[in-house]
This record gives sequence, C-alpha cells and structure tokens, in this order.
Amino acid sequence: MSNDTIFNAERALYLALLERLPQRPLINDWLAALPGWLADVKDKKRYAHAPTYLSAVERLPEIAADSVDLNANTLTVYADLTESQNKQITALMRQLMPWRKGPFQIGSGEQAVFIDTEWHSDWKWQRIAPHLGTLEGRHVLDVGGGSGYHGWRMAGAGAEQVIIVDPSCLFYHQFMAIRHFVGAADAHRTHYIPVGLEALPYSNELNSQLFDTVFCMGVLYHRPSPFEHLQQLKSQLIKGGQLVLETLVVEGDANTVLVPHNRYAQMNNVYFLPSVAALTGWLEKVGFTDVCCVDIDITSTEEQRATEWMTYQSLTDFLDPNDTSKTVEGYPAPMRATLIATKG
Repeated sequence: MSNDTIFNAERALYLALLERLPQRPLINDWLAALPGWLADVKDKKRYAHAPTYLSAVERLPEIAADSVDLNANTLTVYADLTESQNKQITALMRQLMPWRKGPFQIGSGEQAVFIDTEWHSDWKWQRIAPHLGTLEGRHVLDVGGGSGYHGWRMAGAGAEQVIIVDPSCLFYHQFMAIRHFVGAADAHRTHYIPVGLEALPYSNELNSQLFDTVFCMGVLYHRPSPFEHLQQLKSQLIKGGQLVLETLVVEGDANTVLVPHNRYAQMNNVYFLPSVAALTGWLEKVGFTDVCCVDIDITSTEEQRATEWMTYQSLTDFLDPNDTSKTVEGYPAPMRATLIATKG
C-alpha cells in the first residue's frame, strides 16, 4: 500500500505559492510552470531510475514520531521503531543511494536508522549560521539544495518559507523520503521544486521578487557563465535581500582566477575558481553591495568521505596521495569560501 507523501508535499507547495499570489503576481508564472516541472522529474523517459525512486518513497512505512529536531546537527526524527521497521526503512532508503548531503536519523534507540552521508553538511552549516543574522520570518530560496539538508536547517532556524531548487531526480526523491518522516513538524514550510535556477520566473519590476534570502552553496564553480549565474541569483532577491554564496576558491589577488584545463578533483564540470578578492569584484560588478567573506575552509577528508550510504570515490581519492595540498591533477586542493552580500 503506497503512502501519499509526494502528493501531499506537492499540494502543500501549490497552497504555499497561492497564499503569496495576492502580494506577488509573479507567482502566476511559477504556478503555470509547476505542473510540467513536477511531471518531468517522474518521467522515466527523462530519468530511467525515476520509477524505482518513486516506488521507494511510496513504500516507506508510517511511523509514530514523538518529535522532529530540525536544529540538530543530525536531522532527527524521534520515534520508537521495531526491528521490522528498521529493516524496511533501511532497505528503501538504500534504494535512494548515494546520499551525499546530511546526516539524517530516522528513529531513536537501538533500531534507529542513521544515514551517514558523504558530506558532513552540518559542519558547513555550523560555519555559516553565525553570520546570517536571523532567518525568522524570511522567505528563502536554496539553490542547488541537494537532498534538502540545509533547507531543513533553514526552516529550523525560523524561516517563514523555504523553497529548495535542484534539478536532480534522485535528490528530489531523497527530500521526499525525509519529508515522509518529518511530516508536519515544520508546519509545511519547506518545499522542493526539481528545476535549476535558470528555469525560475523572475521580474525586474520593483517589489515583484519573492525572496528575502538566497543561498547558493556548491554551485557557482559548475556554471560556465558565472556572471549570468550571479545575475540570476540577484534576480530572485528583493531589494536589500541577502545572498549567501559558498563556492570553491583559490589563493590570489583580485585578478586571480583558476580555469582548470580538463578536470578538477576528478570533476569535469568545474569552470572558474576565483580568489576571494576576484569573487568580491564579480559580486560588486553585478550590483551587490556590502560584500563580506565570512568563512574560508579547506575541505578535509573527515568532512567529505565515502560511507556505507555513499560507496563511490570521495575526496581522498581526488587528492594527490603524496601531497594532499594538491588535487590529483596538480591544482590546489579544494578550499571553500562563503561570502554574504546585499542586493543594492
């Protein structure tokens, strides 16, 4: 017997958008596109694994959750599980592997299912959260949000509404699997639209934008046109809104930008790695003000690693075995900076 998790989540998304329609007519464009977006992500002609992912989510068992903690480093759904439920949940969640962003825990005690993801996404959140000010009452867009871990944390921090966008069929269904267990604990403030940023409607008319805060973490270096991407981020923000941008950077001055010749850390879709000074200039060039770098961190093999929930190669395989300050290609090892800026 299948559950109604995805149907209910998509219904809640429609209702959330409709609620804002009187104040933001641009929502009409979102509503017009939404049926196609939601149908495409389940289309097996586009995504061969879509039926498998959908079936896994629909077969997740109902559990009686005592509470849900969206503020914990491990997003935790507290519930007493039977051994049978543990096995069933584990088997179905494994059909949604690899799990890259998290961690998550379903249940408590000996029968809890702990999803130890490739990334300790909680570490990134711990570095960024102190610099955000408050998210209370804010409408937030999380670009490239993956399985939704950070989006849940934004809701836990008090955001009025969080919309996660990411075109991945797998990540969409991972989010829905977690949504199944979170239930109404977030008052249905966290939503997922399976598209890329470039697909989102926007308007340059004053007071038509939808978001007070836009997060973009781990995306910019995958974009072949970084200025276009920054403009797209800006177009979603209200005047005076906050951009939180986290991306790979390199050491250097305002003119330093690394363009990997072929691959970078075995990734073939990395285009531009600027210095912090260069990235600051980029943001100012597209119209952001008060640009501030709030964190620089060299990614460790403790923060990103293979686990039983992500069994493929990970960071340790992408670094030079004789000099971990370099990638296998000889470039500087991954270093990430977070910049916060205001839409002028």
